[in-house]
Amino acid sequence: MRQLLPNQTTPISLPHRRPFPIFLSPFSSSRTLRNLTIRRPFLRRTNFPQSSSSSAICRVDALTCSFTLKACARALCSSAMVQLHGQINRRGLSADSLLCTTLLDAYSKNGDLISAYKLFDEMPVKDVASWNALIAGLVSGNRASEALELYKRMETEGIRRSEVTVVAALGACSHLGDVKEGENILHGYIKDAKLNHNVIVSNAAIDMYSKCGFVDKAYQVFEQFTGKKSVVTWNTMITGFAVHGEAHRALEIFEKLEDNGIKPDDVSYLAALTACRHAGLVEYGLSVFNNMACKGVEPNMKHYGCVVDLLSRAGRLKEAHHIICSMSMVPDPVLWQSLLGASEIHNNVEMAEIASLKIKEMGVNNDGDFVLLSNVYAARGRWKDVGRVRDDMESKQVKKIPGLSYIEAKGTIHEFYNSDKSHEQWREIYEKIDEIRFKIREDGYVAQTGLVLHDIGEEEKENALCYHSEKLAVAYGLMMMDGADEESPVRVINNLRICGDCHVVFKHISKIYKREIIVRDRVRFHRFKDGSCSCRDFW
Repeated sequence: MRQLLPNQTTPISLPHRRPFPIFLSPFSSSRTLRNLTIRRPFLRRTNFPQSSSSSAICRVDALTCSFTLKACARALCSSAMVQLHGQINRRGLSADSLLCTTLLDAYSKNGDLISAYKLFDEMPVKDVASWNALIAGLVSGNRASEALELYKRMETEGIRRSEVTVVAALGACSHLGDVKEGENILHGYIKDAKLNHNVIVSNAAIDMYSKCGFVDKAYQVFEQFTGKKSVVTWNTMITGFAVHGEAHRALEIFEKLEDNGIKPDDVSYLAALTACRHAGLVEYGLSVFNNMACKGVEPNMKHYGCVVDLLSRAGRLKEAHHIICSMSMVPDPVLWQSLLGASEIHNNVEMAEIASLKIKEMGVNNDGDFVLLSNVYAARGRWKDVGRVRDDMESKQVKKIPGLSYIEAKGTIHEFYNSDKSHEQWREIYEKIDEIRFKIREDGYVAQTGLVLHDIGEEEKENALCYHSEKLAVAYGLMMMDGADEESPVRVINNLRICGDCHVVFKHISKIYKREIIVRDRVRFHRFKDGSCSCRDFW
């Protein structure tokens, strides 16, 4: 039997339907599986013998199972993982703490956190690697709060933390935007382990500060690091400035890479292109992209995505469309989604319909794509087409992802959904919203009612806009900051892109209340101060 592995063009020969545990000795088994794990992706269809009495399985040891589990984790092969877990139990290998940690890590990487938690609780002996595996799994599974709780439990039980623990915990803080907890973790670790020159922890600290909205603190860590900076260190700092809209600082660091003996890699170029796309530096961005080949770096889908987005947002939709159609590789849906998003910005119905059709042909049913096309039709008053798109969503059972925003206040994370009344202070928050509406109208605010995808009156549209999750979070933040230092900003994290009306409202609020507002949406940061935004309305 000959099979193709992912990313492989030449078939390899495999015994027909023969399971992997067939080797003559555990050593040869382990060695072969290790080579499979390291050198090439593991086969997704792996057969394991079901009988514990099989002569084949009798020669499998813990090391063989460990390599196989790592391969299963890389291939996201959950069924093989479960089979192997059963074999481990039947062979009496469950007492091997190293093997159990590998299994825990495999479950976590596969997103099966229920099995990972169960295994963790059942482990008689847990070393630092066991804790690290579950914490990292929780972070990657968008359960950052639980990851931090586990980190604190680890601290309470006196388990010495490693750099891997700290990196995972800082990742949880990045996800939540909880810079205070991040600093507690970071400073405590540096004090205990005296590893303030550790490049891996420093990279995580730069990333944490950047994602929490403190890009200047991130730069401080970058500048004060006395060890040898890796390319990851430079890339993390460039990306930090890029997503904060500080393109010139990002590109300044990018240009210093080679002067410091660091060869830019594909991530370096992606970070530079991200800086260009967020600042509208079209010609510079195209120059960076064209320079990649000269430096021996092959552009991948993400680089093309940045260029398409860069051209699209600048209104050069035909050029963006040409790049997608002339690529040497098959474009993925993200490129067409970028074109669709820009078509909404520039109100280009024809290009929006082309992009939408391509996305559908790829079998993608993303709620945001339907909403963008609806926005284009709504802006032209084509309500029948809006209704048709809505019917299409319903027929495909596509649900719109609800807006979610959260804010940290007095050590507690508060979550808000659109029109949320679940917060214990919701009445006071709604009163604050009314106060804000009155003040911003006096300042010249006009509601962006064209964003409401319903054929209703203007007053109803305005009411529909005023209780977006990010507005509720900002209102609550202003309430909590009454009497606080004027230099302290309101910091909000959004699960979706900030809407156009909220963007306008926050500019007015920052001017009237003399309070900086920092919003991290799913794409970038927006820093509102004195009536303007760091994105310069290019987003």
